[in-house]
Amino acid sequence: MLADVLNKFDDFFWGIPLLSFVLFVGIYFIIGSKFFPVTYFNHIMKNTIGNMSESNTKDESDPDNKKFTPFQTICIAIGGSMGVGNIGGVATAIAVGGPGAVFWFMLESILGSIIKIVETSLGCYYRSKNEKGEYYGGSVYYMEKGIGREMGHEKLGKFLAAVFGIGFMVQFLGGSQVYTIAEVLNETFGIDMILVTIIYSLFVWSVIYKGVSGVADFATKCVPLMCVLYTIGGIAIAVINIKKFPYIIALIFKDAFVPVAAVGGFAGAGVKVAVRNGVTRAINSNEAGQGSSPLIHGSADTIHPVRQGLWGSFEVFIDAFTCLITAIAIIATGAWTSGAAGGKLTILAFDNVFGGFGGIFIGIMCILFGIATTTGWFTYYVTIINYGLKNKPVLRDKMVKLFKFVFPIPNLIIVSAIQLTGNGAELFWTIVDLTLILPVTFNIIAIFVLRKKFWVLFKDYKARYLGIGKVDPNFYVFYEDDPEVAKTEEEIRRKIRLSSEAEM
Repeated sequence: MLADVLNKFDDFFWGIPLLSFVLFVGIYFIIGSKFFPVTYFNHIMKNTIGNMSESNTKDESDPDNKKFTPFQTICIAIGGSMGVGNIGGVATAIAVGGPGAVFWFMLESILGSIIKIVETSLGCYYRSKNEKGEYYGGSVYYMEKGIGREMGHEKLGKFLAAVFGIGFMVQFLGGSQVYTIAEVLNETFGIDMILVTIIYSLFVWSVIYKGVSGVADFATKCVPLMCVLYTIGGIAIAVINIKKFPYIIALIFKDAFVPVAAVGGFAGAGVKVAVRNGVTRAINSNEAGQGSSPLIHGSADTIHPVRQGLWGSFEVFIDAFTCLITAIAIIATGAWTSGAAGGKLTILAFDNVFGGFGGIFIGIMCILFGIATTTGWFTYYVTIINYGLKNKPVLRDKMVKLFKFVFPIPNLIIVSAIQLTGNGAELFWTIVDLTLILPVTFNIIAIFVLRKKFWVLFKDYKARYLGIGKVDPNFYVFYEDDPEVAKTEEEIRRKIRLSSEAEM
């Protein structure tokens, strides 16, 4: 009964209007940038993964680690986006929407690559320092400062930031990655899902108890490893199924525009279902438009906001690549017609290729992907807490400490509730979809409102680093580079420091 009600809400809110708006904004920016993520793909790769050693160099003037290197932030951000959605989410999209969902998934990923550049660039440009000198940036900051202060719509800016922040924190109540992990380990090894959830939650706590710096240390070790391992698995699948690629591509394109008939355990799906599942799963997976990863990118010590935006585009590329690995395995093996969904479907596909080792491999990947995402999202929530309580630093610090202990609790509630009521992966992903509605809607509105500011930043970046146009020597690369703005921001920090001293 509950599942039916939630599914109806999901169908209503993720209907044509919202999907059309998300796609429209993506198309607007991709055309306006002259398909920058595609035409300048080499530039993006050269200045992200190709410049990794420089990107991982700490600022010697920052001995207290108040700023993160671009590499640290991208590891946290990729960890935050490359979760079990890459394994169970894309599988559910295919199980419900058919192979055509992959087309819409990849289309949204292309649009998402420019959206991620936009939101990451804005998040870096409007970043703030707290009274301790620590950098914070992201969606709530460009809503309040960009729309509120700079554009003169103070009430609108604060309203958008408040609603976005509340909606974003609601995602915390929806649990994290652990349902799919528990599902996979239960399917592969027969381990009780609730027991897996308890152990997983304890491990997550061991990573986050040191705070954001602890997450950064973990992410820089875990994320490169899991990306390499999953890529090796994907290459093996591609080589084994290379002769099936024409069939796979034809099936994906055909089913994207034509209703899919029932076959095997697959119940059939219309085009609308394929579009909705492809787009929503892509947004959940690569997080483009959610306003989430800019919350950590805003802490990066970068030379230009758009340079950090390139890392955002790279993040979407890596996410899409790993999701495509999962999709190819599921379609090539014919597992999509089995009637399974979520992590079970991916296990079935990998078992068809690697035998019993497939399930073990997916189990290991789920653990790595899941912990990286869960701990990465902890940093996002901390940024929202820091923003919401920025004027009450003593209370802020207490809430962050308390949040470390509260953070794993929804995992236990969600997994227990779904398992004990006899529901499955579909209900979990429906809950995930519902928690995305407010953040996606208000963040997409915000970046569209701030589109002129992005184009100015984008123009300056192309002039400085691509030799396109002339550099304006009077242009302020960051919001606080303007002396008048810096004076205002420093006065705000001074008042907060005095308030902190008074509270103590």
